[in-house]
Amino acid sequence: MQQAAKRKKVSLRLAMATEVSQLGPIDPKRARFPCSIVWTPLPFITWLVPFIGHLGICREDGVILDFAGPYFVSVDNFAFGAVTRYIQINGDECYKLIDPEGDMTWDEALRKGIQEYQNRSYNLFTCNCHSFVANNLNRLFYNGHDKWNVVSLATIMFLRGKFVNKQAMVKSFLPFFMVVGLGFVWGGSMFLIGLVAFALALTGWFLIGSYCFRNLVQL
Repeated sequence: MQQAAKRKKVSLRLAMATEVSQLGPIDPKRARFPCSIVWTPLPFITWLVPFIGHLGICREDGVILDFAGPYFVSVDNFAFGAVTRYIQINGDECYKLIDPEGDMTWDEALRKGIQEYQNRSYNLFTCNCHSFVANNLNRLFYNGHDKWNVVSLATIMFLRGKFVNKQAMVKSFLPFFMVVGLGFVWGGSMFLIGLVAFALALTGWFLIGSYCFRNLVQL
């Protein structure tokens, strides 16, 4: 009888994983991105460092969740504007969803993340939107590990993120090229040196906080 119950549990877990694998369509007009990580530019910061932006994670029905301020997880109201890039995740990439001994669904994992971050203060440098998404992906054991952090998330989104459309690509990169062009005209090489120094300092902070002093940037 125990074996039959265990087989039934395994079947249920696999069925749940299959449901997440067969997601509904992406619908940018309604801001629906089922089981996805989503990204949009941050004013000023993305204009200077184009691989840093605002990140969120979506429920199975496509509703966006993002850590938007102190003790506040926004639901279906993505801070800083419409989504420009996204990565949709298959259920079979989240090992906790297919664990025969597990009792977690995608939305249950996100619900736990919301509860946790509703008790956290927001800080751009130590506890931000990337921290919230990484926390949820680690809980789901996405891609077979629980080592996601702000740097790995920024990297995977910059390299693998799909643009919603051509206008989204323009929105993501045009301000950066305009700032670089105007800055070079007005400030010459000194502006470019300052821009590179700023990008290196910001990137260095998150690298140190993620890999050297792991409690510095919270997850």
